[in-house]
Amino acid sequence: MKWEVIQFLMAPFCICLILTGIHVYLGIHVISRGVIFVDLALAQIAALGATVAFLFGLPHEGGATYFVSLAFTLLGAAVFATTRNVEKRKVPQEAIIGVTYAISSAAIILLMDKSSHGAEHIKDMLVGNILWVTWPEVLMTLGLYSVISIFHFKFRKQFLLISLNPEEAKRKKYSLKLWDMLFYSSFGFVITSSVKVAGVLLVFSYLVVPSVIGMLFSKTIRGRLTIGWSVGFLASVFGLTASYFFDLPTGACLVVLFGILLFLSGLIRIFI
Repeated sequence: MKWEVIQFLMAPFCICLILTGIHVYLGIHVISRGVIFVDLALAQIAALGATVAFLFGLPHEGGATYFVSLAFTLLGAAVFATTRNVEKRKVPQEAIIGVTYAISSAAIILLMDKSSHGAEHIKDMLVGNILWVTWPEVLMTLGLYSVISIFHFKFRKQFLLISLNPEEAKRKKYSLKLWDMLFYSSFGFVITSSVKVAGVLLVFSYLVVPSVIGMLFSKTIRGRLTIGWSVGFLASVFGLTASYFFDLPTGACLVVLFGILLFLSGLIRIFI
């Protein structure tokens, strides 16, 4: 591989590693909570916020668009935090998440229907344009995710307990609504930033697929993280390389590769 190609792919590769680092950890929480599509719903809400900003003439890459998108995402996070209950409900939270995703998707289509660049905007929201990420974006994302990672590391016992064993957290007098709000709010910051650079589908893949593969082969948090990070690393290397040399859409290429890795992992798990 030529040095010029390596230089071109270095920034996208670094952002992929950053996404892998935090999304695998958050994915373990999401899967343990049984709300697999909460990421997809929050990502779609973030995309809806960006769409609203776009219609008001704000630049797609501007700070104002980011904060509008973040406001929408935090509102969605508040809804999900207040609707969780460890006791059985007549309406499960997964249903609320699904309805939220459907409404957000339909709203984006309605808002962009009359726009001359509507189809291009929707495609950008879905698969992103990670191949053209800039170094300032990489550094800003790294800074934000580092702060959120430190926050989660400091309170890791509380976050893991409310995700893995909410009944025990309730018995210990933890405020589930408070910790859920802190979790979903920090999650919302991550999703808003990730969707901006990677798109809805790729963000969902980084969150769910490596974590699922990790849970297939390990019962410990450390083991799941190690496997998940390894899967994310491999997918990033081969996905970016294939996208560049075969001139394929990067986001879509990575998503399909994640699907292939999940399928192969399932086969391996069956035979061992």
